[in-house]
Amino acid sequence: MIACGAMGGVGALGVANVLVGTFSPSERAKAAGAPVEVEVGDMKPGELRTVEWRGKPVWIVRRNEEMLSSLKATEDKVADPKSERKPSELTPEYARNQARSIKPEYLVAVGICSHLGCSPSARFASGAQPSLPDDWAGGFLCPCHGSTFDMAGRVYKNKPAPDNLEVPPHMYLSDTRILVGVDKQGA
Repeated sequence: MIACGAMGGVGALGVANVLVGTFSPSERAKAAGAPVEVEVGDMKPGELRTVEWRGKPVWIVRRNEEMLSSLKATEDKVADPKSERKPSELTPEYARNQARSIKPEYLVAVGICSHLGCSPSARFASGAQPSLPDDWAGGFLCPCHGSTFDMAGRVYKNKPAPDNLEVPPHMYLSDTRILVGVDKQGA
């Protein structure tokens, strides 16, 4: 009788563990929009890190001084320098500045071109390069149709891409941790 009770208890525990495990978000739920926590404290200046949020690549770039100073130089060359077009869709209020970020040192942007949904490539080195202007200040190139973006994800004038790269909702949990997919307003 005691053995039967013990076996029943073990069986109930096994079922309970399986049930509790189902309360954790699945990979599918995470891909559907669960926030993503990213450690950035170990990133070196000039480094790009990619995470996935809502099935999209999200770039986190730790900009160095040269990258940050290039933003002023590209101000008159980009189509929407203050992110005023479609601001509520593409750029949260706290990122409507020259660096398009909460902290100028870090860019957080969705790595999908606003033209046809291609993924641009990082072209951080400045100067003349294939498919780029001779006065290239560094940024991103969408090789499909030639759209270019500066180090803040702002699209250059007269390019196929109609808008800047999207800045997803995000917030800092600490000096070295970013939460992508949620901000202080609860977006």
